[in-house]
Amino acid sequence: MDLQDIRAVTEGVRGEVRKAVVGQDEVMDLMLTSLLVGGHVLLEGVPGTAKTLLAQSFAASLALHFGRIQFTPDLMPGDVLGTNLFNFQTNAFILTKGPIFTQVLLADEINRAPPKTQAALLQAMNERAVTIDGKDHALGDDFMVVATQNPIEQQGTYPLPEAQLDRFLFKIVIGYLGREEEQDVVRRHGHRSAMPRLADFGLRQIADGRILADARASVETIRLTDALIGYIVDVIRATREHSSLEVGASTRAANMLASAVRAYAALQGRDFVIPDDIKTLAVPVLRHRVVMSPGGEIEGLTADKVLRDILEQIPAPR
Repeated sequence: MDLQDIRAVTEGVRGEVRKAVVGQDEVMDLMLTSLLVGGHVLLEGVPGTAKTLLAQSFAASLALHFGRIQFTPDLMPGDVLGTNLFNFQTNAFILTKGPIFTQVLLADEINRAPPKTQAALLQAMNERAVTIDGKDHALGDDFMVVATQNPIEQQGTYPLPEAQLDRFLFKIVIGYLGREEEQDVVRRHGHRSAMPRLADFGLRQIADGRILADARASVETIRLTDALIGYIVDVIRATREHSSLEVGASTRAANMLASAVRAYAALQGRDFVIPDDIKTLAVPVLRHRVVMSPGGEIEGLTADKVLRDILEQIPAPR
């Protein structure tokens, strides 16, 4: 698949999602980037910012199976993975698959589930397989988790551990819309109080698993020069030495950033990566992989601010 075909597919997906969701083009670019490199996405935003509708619309524009799990404090791992049940008619155990057996999985309010249930996603996100009673079950190359969490309501929640956060390619912060975009939302949806049905928008399926596999193979050929690889490594290493960060990013973060910028370049119609691609993606790739030091928090700094300072300090290749 050449770059024009990839661009046509991504523009088609964007166009379909825009039928339902207003003003989230940058978020869509990150989700498409993640799709092309087999990554997972964590969406963080206050209630009412269309996180769920965005995930549903994204899946609806792809010919992929969609599943949803509403995470709650009483959700158990078996509710996510499934379990083997004994069939008295056949005298054998039969696997009853859980909702994780899908291709695009919406993990809604993932931080409301206890750590034991959150951990049920770890193997699935890392290996695209789950183990039930000692037997492995593949989920397929198209398996993608789109998780959501609310940053303001922390009572009764369980923060995701660093090991699980590290499985997400991007942590995307969804903010409020601009005034004109918000007016457009009210104009479209202000006649109802319930969430609109996707069927009302007439979304078409733009790509299937075969097309996505071809696109991913093409993304792997995008050129990333040694100078830019060095730039990525310098940024990662700088997070480990910054006084406002207690824990910096790992080598896995460097690999994920390198793969993401290749896909992002392809979305822009280029067969090569430029420094601006790295600067654009570094914050969403790294913000959930670093830990602020107590001194940095006292100073009122955030991970985003520290990462942007690092990007300004390290000279980019020309």
